[in-house]
Amino acid sequence: MQKEPMTEFGYKKLSDELEYLKSTARPEIAAEIQRARELGDLKENAEYHAAKEKQGIMEARIAELEDILGRAQVVDPKTFEHKRVSFGSTVTLVDMDSDEELTYTIVGASEANPDRGLISYHSPLARQLIGKEPGDEVKVKLPGGEKEYEVEQVCYKDICFGV
Repeated sequence: MQKEPMTEFGYKKLSDELEYLKSTARPEIAAEIQRARELGDLKENAEYHAAKEKQGIMEARIAELEDILGRAQVVDPKTFEHKRVSFGSTVTLVDMDSDEELTYTIVGASEANPDRGLISYHSPLARQLIGKEPGDEVKVKLPGGEKEYEVEQVCYKDICFGV
């Protein structure tokens, strides 16, 4: 069973979603199904079929969240040295072709938000960066093609998830 690293923030976010789905959404959908059942013939009852589909999607999400939380390994990135890239590190890279500077923070999959510079620990870029230190060069195959970066800085900064 592969552990799923995440911060306390990520764990709480997923736990809250699971609690909401179980305590609020599940009863609401059950009530929707009951109301639709009362409309009669289930074969041609669009409301009933829509509610059942919604229920199936929600139950799949509940199962997914239970799986992730069951494998969760809550990590406090402040406790690492960050001399090398690790979970929670903020990494500044320089694109070797364009000299463009990019900054990413490595977080859990459920916390990732590339638009905010938060990349998943499981992403191709993060996997290539783990263990690297300033001065190291890394070649990464990305959807847009192969890129070469130099690791300029590795440090810890408080992670802003933008709630």
